[in-house]
Amino acid sequence: MSEAPQPAATDEKPSSARVLPALVLAMLAFSVVQTAVVPILPSLAKELDVSGSSITWLMTANLLSAAVLTPLLGRFGDLRGRKPMLLVSLAGLVAGSALAVGTHSFTWLVVARVLQGAGGGVLPLAISIVRDELPKAKVTGGVAAISASMGVGSGLGLVATGLLLEHWSYKSIFWMGLVFGILAVALVAIRVPKDPVVDKDGGADPLGALTLAGWLSALLIAVSQGNHWGWTSNRTLGLFAVAAVVALVWILIEVKVSHPLVDMKMMSRPAVAFTNISGLLMGFGMYGSFMVISNFAQTPEKLAHYGFTATVLHAGIMLLPSALGSMVAAPLGAMMIARRGPRLPLVAGGLLGAVAMAYLAVRHSHEIDIYLASAVFGLGVGLAYAAMPAYINGAVPAEQSGIANGMNAVLRTVGGAVGTAVMAAILTGDTMKLPIPVALPTLNAYEHAYWTAAVMCVVAGLVPFAIRRIKAADLPAAPAGTTSSSPELVKTDA
Repeated sequence: MSEAPQPAATDEKPSSARVLPALVLAMLAFSVVQTAVVPILPSLAKELDVSGSSITWLMTANLLSAAVLTPLLGRFGDLRGRKPMLLVSLAGLVAGSALAVGTHSFTWLVVARVLQGAGGGVLPLAISIVRDELPKAKVTGGVAAISASMGVGSGLGLVATGLLLEHWSYKSIFWMGLVFGILAVALVAIRVPKDPVVDKDGGADPLGALTLAGWLSALLIAVSQGNHWGWTSNRTLGLFAVAAVVALVWILIEVKVSHPLVDMKMMSRPAVAFTNISGLLMGFGMYGSFMVISNFAQTPEKLAHYGFTATVLHAGIMLLPSALGSMVAAPLGAMMIARRGPRLPLVAGGLLGAVAMAYLAVRHSHEIDIYLASAVFGLGVGLAYAAMPAYINGAVPAEQSGIANGMNAVLRTVGGAVGTAVMAAILTGDTMKLPIPVALPTLNAYEHAYWTAAVMCVVAGLVPFAIRRIKAADLPAAPAGTTSSSPELVKTDA
């Protein structure tokens, strides 16, 4: 008696409608938590009875933690599985938010912000999960949606902060992060499937991780505190020197060890190296411009003869179009990448960001100017961020996608830290004399800040022209037992 025919084995992957919302929510949770405290730092300084310079540690600690943990979690995802590490990343965000809700101590609040920085691992891990789990036709759109969510969440965080402070205390900001984090953990646990370990032959690199943490820490502390300490002070220059020396040691270690945390050959590929430069410059433009626009909007018009005397909520609403622009950019960027490759959206993103900042440098007398520029800038950031993972994923094997996208995220963070520091230096370096003990930047200082952001965005948009077309021969062979080198090669020449 013949056996009944068995159905053919299929290689069906989960529906994007099942997996993608969980990953997008995880990305939104981190980006909202990261930026939500920015508008309330001055009021937090009064509430917690600390100096204005000390309160900036709430951002410095978070940026530093995210910069160090993002590549580590991305690499451990390559080695131990993406879903477990994604849950670890979100658990850090939840733990930090819970601690922030329960403490009234400035020191413990800094610790809470360090824990929240673990959420930085969401970006590379989510991108790797999309690459591994979604049907090939859905990968470009999924990656674009996750990347654009970073800009969306940043804009929504600023609005939500103002809205919550209208009715509750600053604790409500951390309650928001806690709720977002718990929802993201639950959705990821339920909807994201268990993934295979893609780099079975890889190993840990503790010395590489330690030196990476060392030079990033020295660099970010120097950049974040340079305005307070003085850019030519012994502490600032000393930390820059330490960062340079330790970074050199880190590179030497990564070149020599058999299983490096970061493959330097991978990092030196044009598609990866130049995309990282663009990420650094766009991070500078995004974080720096958010700070400048928010401060400009909140400036008392009667005193300075510019600005709009906006509340925190009003200033956040003026930046809301940037979140809407980034939302539009996700499907638009995916379509552009599918048709022409990632160069076009990356170039367009940089140029749109530059146009928005140049417009504000020239026209800033009416609120509509802020709304228009914010929308155009958000669209530009969303397009650029959607294109970067497409470049990187087309140039690296699957077993390195977590760490490759993680390093891109780190450079966006470093760019953001440098951008806010440079913008603050521009604004504090040219202030007007007032009959009250408040130093307000001159209108000329704001115009210089806008032009600076515009220049950075222009350069970010021109960088992709240095990236040649990716060819399959440029990719290394995948180690035995792993997936193929690149499941979705994309055209990179527009």
